[in-house]
Amino acid sequence: MSVVSQVILKADDELRYPSAGELENIKNFLQTGIQRMRIAATLAENEKKIVQEASKKLWQKRPDFIAPGGNAYGERQRALCLRDYGWYLRLITYGVLAGDKEPIEKIGLVGVREMYNSLGVPVPGMVESIRCLKNASLSLLSAEEAAEAAPYFDYIIQAMS
Repeated sequence: MSVVSQVILKADDELRYPSAGELENIKNFLQTGIQRMRIAATLAENEKKIVQEASKKLWQKRPDFIAPGGNAYGERQRALCLRDYGWYLRLITYGVLAGDKEPIEKIGLVGVREMYNSLGVPVPGMVESIRCLKNASLSLLSAEEAAEAAPYFDYIIQAMS
């Protein structure tokens, strides 16, 4: 939920107008809107490149994942992994656009550990894959944009760890 929605809902719950501090938070949120949209656009436009780079790095670090018996062995399993990488990247853009981690939590993290455990997917491997996704993504952003986007990747990493 965006800062604007949060302020409105809180003020309405308390039957009051937004406070000066809340209005300042909205102002700050709106001032970073262009940057957040630029970050989301860069990630979306480069999804294929980011996913390819991240998976290449992951397979270099963990060749056992794509070896016989690994969770990403074979074309079908590898395609499913790449699909998940794209899905996580999309979640990151939702968080960046909202300026909040709530969309990531609500859409993507509820039950994720249990799901991967039930599928026999090693969660530490997924954590490493998100780190690779983070590095590939941030390399395409300016230092300022990377500083804005990095916490969203870190949030997923922390939630999975």
